[in-house]
Amino acid sequence: MILIATSAAKLWHLVPLLTAVSLVYAATRHEELGPIAGHAARFAIWIVVFMAIVFGVIQGIEWMM
Repeated sequence: MILIATSAAKLWHLVPLLTAVSLVYAATRHEELGPIAGHAARFAIWIVVFMAIVFGVIQGIEWMM
């Protein structure tokens, strides 16, 4: 099972990576700190939801096999 194979320690790398990607992407769209922070938060949520959907699809495919 994929979930068991992935250790919790590896998931901690997601936090700084997600933060950096969200802030850089938001900073390319806005110049002031307020809009950058808001856009970065929304983009981070979007990334997490997308990754959860992909994870669910992969788990569903694995379950069907």
